This record gives sequence, structure tokens and C-alpha cells, in this order.
Amino acid sequence: MDYFIVAVATLAGLIFHGWLYRLIRRWMDRDLALSIAAGDPAMQAHLLECLEQAKRQGIPRRQLEDWLHQAAKDYLQQGH
Repeated sequence: MDYFIVAVATLAGLIFHGWLYRLIRRWMDRDLALSIAAGDPAMQAHLLECLEQAKRQGIPRRQLEDWLHQAAKDYLQQGH
């Protein structure tokens, strides 16, 4: 019975750690998009949409910053 309690507590801790890790990564990605927008509300909304699009397309995290910078550049070139 002691092993069962230890196993359940360990499993619960690992699940919580994984959930917290994913939540913090999501916050970091959102903050990255908002920081690139530099306080422009219209660009913030656009880059948050681009962030969702990047996730759907499976853009790797190491390429995400460059991808968002390019999306911001394209947004500005369109005259917004």
C-alpha cells in the first residue's frame, strides 16, 4: 500500500509539472508575440492570430521568433 501511495503521488507530481511547463511555455510564446508588436493593439491582435496559425502549422519553437518577426514585417509592409 505504501508503494501505491508513493506511485500515485509521484505520478500526480509529474502530471502537474508537465501541465505547468506547458502553461508557462504558452505564456512565453504569447509574451513574445506581444513584445514584437511593441504596444500597437492592432498588431498585437494580428500577431496573436499569427501565433495560433504557427501552432497549427507546427512551426518549431526555435523558429517561432523569426516567424513572428517576419509576420510583423509583412503586416507593416501591408500598410497597417
